[in-house]
Amino acid sequence: MNVLSDLTTHSKPWLLLALSALALELCALFFQYVLDLAPCIMCVYRRVAVCAIMLAGVIGFIGSNYLLPRIIAYILWATGAIWGLLVALEHVEIQASSGSLFFSCEFIPNFPSWAPLHEWIPFLFEATGDCGEISWQFLGYSMPQWMIVVYGVYTLAFTVVLLNRLIQAKKL
Repeated sequence: MNVLSDLTTHSKPWLLLALSALALELCALFFQYVLDLAPCIMCVYRRVAVCAIMLAGVIGFIGSNYLLPRIIAYILWATGAIWGLLVALEHVEIQASSGSLFFSCEFIPNFPSWAPLHEWIPFLFEATGDCGEISWQFLGYSMPQWMIVVYGVYTLAFTVVLLNRLIQAKKL
């Protein structure tokens, strides 16, 4: 238990978190630019969630010895993992009901006016695809279904690490 509790006070686990998120972003770009799969608005939101996890890893890597950067990293990790999971679940629901009259998907990302990521970094955050279209599957599961697994793992890892950290702090 001490190993899990002390995990976030070292820089290497945070680097692993950042590199795993970077790998996911690179995979997304591979799917978009090599396999020619257009990202929908939900895909763009999931990319933002992965960027939050990557930023958490970078901040944790740089400031693993200090409480404030670790708290910021925890918040970003939790936000990215949980929000990404919720977006992936919503995307699966949209794909399941894409034949319905109630199917809807935005075309322009709903980013804050002070951070229009789709305008600043369009190659990464511009939505050009259809949320209801299932254009890729692996082992019978669509991209958002796989992303539920990915974000579930990130959320589970965050929960286990945080709970162990809190339990160990309470014992001291």
